[in-house]
Amino acid sequence: MAAAAEPGARAWLGGGSPRQGSPTSSPELGAGSRSRSGPGSGPGSGPGSGPGSGPERAGARPLGPAAPSHSFRKVTLTKPTFCHLCSDFIWGLAGILCDVCNFMSHEKCLKHVKTPCTSVAPSLVRVPVAHCFGPRGLYKRRFCAVCRKGLEAPGVRCEVCELHVHPDCVPFACSDCRQCHQDGHRDHDTHLHHWREGNLPSGARCEVCRKTCGSSDVLAGVRCEWCGVQAHSVCSAALAPECTFGRLRTMVLPPACVRLLSRNFSKMHCFRISESTAPEPGEGDDSVDGSTPAGPGREVMALESSKQTLKIFDGNDAVQRNYFRAITVPRLAKSQEVLEAALRAYYITEDPQGFQLQALPAPALAGDSGASGKVWSGGTTQEEGSRGPGARDVPSAIRVPEAWVICALPRTQEVLKIYPAWLKVGVAYVSIRVTPQSTARTVVLEVLPLLGRQAEGRKSFQLVEVLMGSRQVQRTVLADEEPLLDRLREIRQTSLRQMSQTRFYVAESRVVAPRVSLFVGGLPPGRSPQEYSSLLDEAVASKAGLVSVSHVYSTQGAVVLDVACFAEAERLYMLVRDTAVHGRPLTALVLPDVLHLKLPPDCRPLLVFVNPRSGGLKGRDLLCSFRKLLNPHQVFELTNGGPLPGFHVFSQVPCFRVLVCGGDGTVGWVLAALEEMRHRLACPEPAVAILPLGTGNDLGRVLRWGAGYSGEDPFSVLVSVDEADAVLVDRWTILLDAHEAGGGENSVADAEPPKIVHMSNYCGIGIDAELSLDFHQAREEEPGKFTSRFHNKGVYVRAGLQKLSHPRGLHRALRLQAEQQEVELPSIEGLIFINIPSWGSGADLWGSDSDSRFEKPRMDDGLLEVVGVTGVVHMGQVQGGLRSGIRIAQGSYFRVTLLKATPVQVDGEPWVQAPGHMIISAAGPKVHMLRKAKQKPRKAGTPKDVRADGAPARGGLQVEAGPGAALAGPGGVWPAQPEPGWWPRSDRAGTGGPRGGQVVPRR
Repeated sequence: MAAAAEPGARAWLGGGSPRQGSPTSSPELGAGSRSRSGPGSGPGSGPGSGPGSGPERAGARPLGPAAPSHSFRKVTLTKPTFCHLCSDFIWGLAGILCDVCNFMSHEKCLKHVKTPCTSVAPSLVRVPVAHCFGPRGLYKRRFCAVCRKGLEAPGVRCEVCELHVHPDCVPFACSDCRQCHQDGHRDHDTHLHHWREGNLPSGARCEVCRKTCGSSDVLAGVRCEWCGVQAHSVCSAALAPECTFGRLRTMVLPPACVRLLSRNFSKMHCFRISESTAPEPGEGDDSVDGSTPAGPGREVMALESSKQTLKIFDGNDAVQRNYFRAITVPRLAKSQEVLEAALRAYYITEDPQGFQLQALPAPALAGDSGASGKVWSGGTTQEEGSRGPGARDVPSAIRVPEAWVICALPRTQEVLKIYPAWLKVGVAYVSIRVTPQSTARTVVLEVLPLLGRQAEGRKSFQLVEVLMGSRQVQRTVLADEEPLLDRLREIRQTSLRQMSQTRFYVAESRVVAPRVSLFVGGLPPGRSPQEYSSLLDEAVASKAGLVSVSHVYSTQGAVVLDVACFAEAERLYMLVRDTAVHGRPLTALVLPDVLHLKLPPDCRPLLVFVNPRSGGLKGRDLLCSFRKLLNPHQVFELTNGGPLPGFHVFSQVPCFRVLVCGGDGTVGWVLAALEEMRHRLACPEPAVAILPLGTGNDLGRVLRWGAGYSGEDPFSVLVSVDEADAVLVDRWTILLDAHEAGGGENSVADAEPPKIVHMSNYCGIGIDAELSLDFHQAREEEPGKFTSRFHNKGVYVRAGLQKLSHPRGLHRALRLQAEQQEVELPSIEGLIFINIPSWGSGADLWGSDSDSRFEKPRMDDGLLEVVGVTGVVHMGQVQGGLRSGIRIAQGSYFRVTLLKATPVQVDGEPWVQAPGHMIISAAGPKVHMLRKAKQKPRKAGTPKDVRADGAPARGGLQVEAGPGAALAGPGGVWPAQPEPGWWPRSDRAGTGGPRGGQVVPRR
């Protein structure tokens, strides 16, 4: 038995400094393994290491012990190559390559490599968190975190962190995503840096040495995915481990203040992310086939006559799903070399003596996983003409099957790592020997004394098996009499890859009271809690003893359910999503709980709403960006349940702000929901900022947020929101009453019921509403064509040209009363009520001329201005600044009588209103909006713009300008000029040496 010590706050084990910048360099990494040097690679080809798969030639001599877990060897370079540590060019013809993960290095940099190999990366994650992979896309200048090669072909990325991988590398990615909430497993209050290696901007500078740490050529450098600090992988050891969330710390919802007991809910469900429709590798139409080598070595080249391609499966599960990795080996390769290449294809660096290759006959490929074939054990040396793959002097078409399965040889005992499921135990894991007599109960009895918990009794603990998949982390409690050796053998037979991602925890047997908050929307409005309970019971057969209605939002037709059983919550979630009530599909969302009492005093989290359908359809990219910059639990997609779920989650937060990403209609939608929720919020007056994504964006123009989003840095947008000033804006209520329609006997029965809408910008009746209605209908028919504001405005112009011959008769189709007095209307085609000095994409419809009859308009004066337009030509002249509208009235109460059905639009949302009355009046309290500050953002380098708001706050780190200065940190003093030969390359500007005084804001 052995116990691995856990040194201090750092989650790194083994000699030397922390291993930062790995493909899985999470702040929770720990339990390092011993350094190893794999055997020299023979003529065989593993993933990314064979001829033609990289910038090197095989056959070079292996190196001695070097960096942790890498299989380094010296290779001859055949094309320009860069070092993955210092990102500098490798001069000469010799480089150092890892046969497993393709890490390339200078020989002089080798002793400073701390990045673990991909083969051991899963064992370094202390708190596994699954990723949320989105659909495939083209990501230029990005590199795969598994095989370290470029993403020339379509790749996938995590929607929550900066992980980029090839689609067929997804199964090998570590479950090291950001931990965004507490889920009852190893929760902690101290937040550490979450390092992610590579894919930094080319101009990124190291926080420690101020030199360039980004690279567009290789996967190099590290960045904290919470605070944005960037550094070389070597320099990151000089930074304090605690993360302060950087410049956005007051806007980020701290993970320690969010609780979500999700158990086996996927992270896509927890973060309300639309699931990808792309098939996973090995599913559907055989997305991984023998024609294209799966994995790192995916360059397609014509096979030489002396080489052959073999399909390698890693277990029964891969055979059933037809998921394989293709390797290319010489036809004269020895069986030992083929076995090593097959193990490398699955990133397995264990001793090949414990494995064998079993041939897979053709029937097995068709689905008979139990078929048996030729077997070769890697424990002995094969003679000429042996049965193994690659046997010499034997025609491959006759003797060598094309498909092989890697099988683990039976083991009489194993050394198993057991991890404690609680924090601050002084060790990362303990190693025990498992024999055929070992069960879950005996293992717990053996482990407790090593962890110092023997006095509490075995019944207080249990053994938990955790499968750390890249897409989902699954936990299973093992029965006391479960034979562990048989369990390990069963896992290896299923998948060798799954075995490398499986971990065993000893956890306390405490009873966790399950409580899952499930939001259900799309229900009929205006019902009581009892009626909603009966409705759900009929639709999805909810269990009364386990499900209760905790919140009812009757006007919106939504409820929040408290479910006291994980299995019942999962069942309801899946059923509700596939259920319709009264012809309307229901919406189901898993909502977290915000622990508002734990929020820091200066925390003012930002609630973000994004409408991905607004304007140029740029909301999808903004959704991903804001999820990565903030906590994804504070970012909501409006097409998935509307704004109500977000306000419900933030209902107990004492102070927060809102950012709405969308057009004027989207802003009005959110403001209307805010008014209905105002009495339920602990923060009754949250200020609202706008990121304009629509076509007109008039309210965004007035509040200085611009005419529309054109690709600005989302980080700069958030900084502007934090520095914005609060202003007041009037809100207006419009009562639509169609009871006096037509005048016939049956008109009352056929009329629409009264309804209320809210207005912030303007309300148009007549020609402008008709143009908006034509545009809206065209967009509904073909939404894919409306991807840019320029095209959208072109549709408006085309619709306007078709209305040039429209007769002037609106003044005869309605009557207007202002402040209880009849107003005589001129000959007009459109009547517009305006609250802000912007209409129709920035036009000043009221005009700037002074008029003694009216007061100077303001958006918070409690008055509306009424303006008329004579037609399409007049509207074009107004938008061109040639003239203004016809001033008709100004007041706080208006009554419009429509004598016939007329187009009406409010804040860009149009419809045809039946004959009747429209009553416009003030809507109670004014709404608090955020107006962008006039001053320009401070330049980089000023004291307030230091990226983490002061480097001394991080463990006392200080950066002195000038050569020869020292870096003072929490563990001592590091020289500013380390020994020659390893210091990362100087900045591309050519100045060289460490820089002081310049800090690049986070991108």
